[in-house]
Amino acid sequence: MSIWWSLHLRREAASVPLARRFLLGTMESAGVDPDISFDLSLALSEACANAVEHGGEQRSANDLVAPGDCDPWDAWDSWSEQSGTASGQYWVTAYLDGEMCRIEVADSGPGFPARRVLRTAEQPHAHQPPAHQPQQLPPLSAEDGRGLCLIEQLADHVHFANRPGRGAVVSFDKVLKWREGALLMVS
Repeated sequence: MSIWWSLHLRREAASVPLARRFLLGTMESAGVDPDISFDLSLALSEACANAVEHGGEQRSANDLVAPGDCDPWDAWDSWSEQSGTASGQYWVTAYLDGEMCRIEVADSGPGFPARRVLRTAEQPHAHQPPAHQPQQLPPLSAEDGRGLCLIEQLADHVHFANRPGRGAVVSFDKVLKWREGALLMVS
């Protein structure tokens, strides 16, 4: 048996714990070891937080509407507008199949810097630099910049890719361990 699900989420901070809880609930129901579930849910939270922060066009203060200045029924229209441009959304897909869980988070932002795209856990082609060189951590005083490094530490394989004109994708996987009597345990 395998489980596959995909979420289409708004680029809002509240969507991050939603995706995390969805993954944790799926893994709990399937019988995945809690330590593995925690690692994957933390990696997912970091990937989602990146998509929320960097995954689309930034709105200026002039684009914001004061709470009393809009009709409550306009909420649906604003979702449609954001969805139409794709700058207000991101996607999470998870696959639990056999001994592996694979998670992908895709957004519609500017993508990763060139050096990030070349870093993958897979073997490089002859014309590429060596793969999976650990990124230098930001200074201790930095307020951000550790999320992708954390994903690399928590997952077995990580791939960062740009979709030209359509955003970035972070995909990562981890070998699963199961609780005794788990629903999806590999025999």
